[in-house]
Amino acid sequence: MNAGKPLLAIDRVAIVMNLVPYLVERGPVSVDEAARELDVAPDLLRRLAEGLVVIGLPEGMHNDLFDIDWDLLDERDELQLLNTVAFERVPRLTAREAAALLAGLQLAGSAPGVADQGVIPGLIAKLSRGASAPPAELTLTAGPSDEVRSAVMDALDRGVAVSFTHQKPDAAPTMRTVDPVKILVKDDQWYLRGWCHLRREMRTFHLDRISDAVVTDVPAAAHHDPEASIFARTDGPLEATIRFAPHVAPLLGQFLDHAVVTPHPTRSRAVLRVADPTQLKRLAARRGGEVEIVAPDEARVATLEWARAGLAQYL
Repeated sequence: MNAGKPLLAIDRVAIVMNLVPYLVERGPVSVDEAARELDVAPDLLRRLAEGLVVIGLPEGMHNDLFDIDWDLLDERDELQLLNTVAFERVPRLTAREAAALLAGLQLAGSAPGVADQGVIPGLIAKLSRGASAPPAELTLTAGPSDEVRSAVMDALDRGVAVSFTHQKPDAAPTMRTVDPVKILVKDDQWYLRGWCHLRREMRTFHLDRISDAVVTDVPAAAHHDPEASIFARTDGPLEATIRFAPHVAPLLGQFLDHAVVTPHPTRSRAVLRVADPTQLKRLAARRGGEVEIVAPDEARVATLEWARAGLAQYL
């Protein structure tokens, strides 16, 4: 730090904020050594340390202010904090806050790829110990979809087929036997991806439309999923490509703000970055066919399925 340059108030605050945890960790330390490590002139550091005695909690009680060992400073030119103003006190959750977090952790433990990592029990134990009072006992009542999810995950773990009743909107229920391949979670919705014995092909089933799930003893065969890449997720924004009629460009708003647009007299093209390409289905639906999703395939499939589901409501 430039010793000849006057320090602004904000610079002094920054030094004090670094000084307190430094002294808590180091204990007795000479002013010169502390000044070198904090890149501060020794005289300035000494004055700031002396000023700590008027800093503390808002209540202003005598034991709520920082204090230093004055004798050690005067006799040996060393700094040591005697009162840290609860600096090391860990904030504790209320019983209600802990209970809410515990409930969320228990629900998260049912998500694919989470329960088998073994982190949930440890987090639950830490939250229980860290609460200011014992959290209330939690009872999470399993609904029909939870029972279906448990059965499907059991079948997937055991490598066997699962049988269930599948009910599409406005259609008669059908009995299905499926070799489970994977469980998917998209937009807070749960799906089973697997080989349907009835249709003799890979299918995706919404778990909310499944009932009476039974884990069978029939070994599930290995199946190649040609649409596996459609359901694969990656972290961060993804690229999507759309085509649209030029006259609707003003209606696309922020979608085109940072997109790479290639104008065309009849069908312009845009490459844009989106967090979830499947959300483009609403963009296409609102524009009545004047916006076409070109890529990725995940967005095209989601748009098609969404349109079919909407059409089914009128049939």
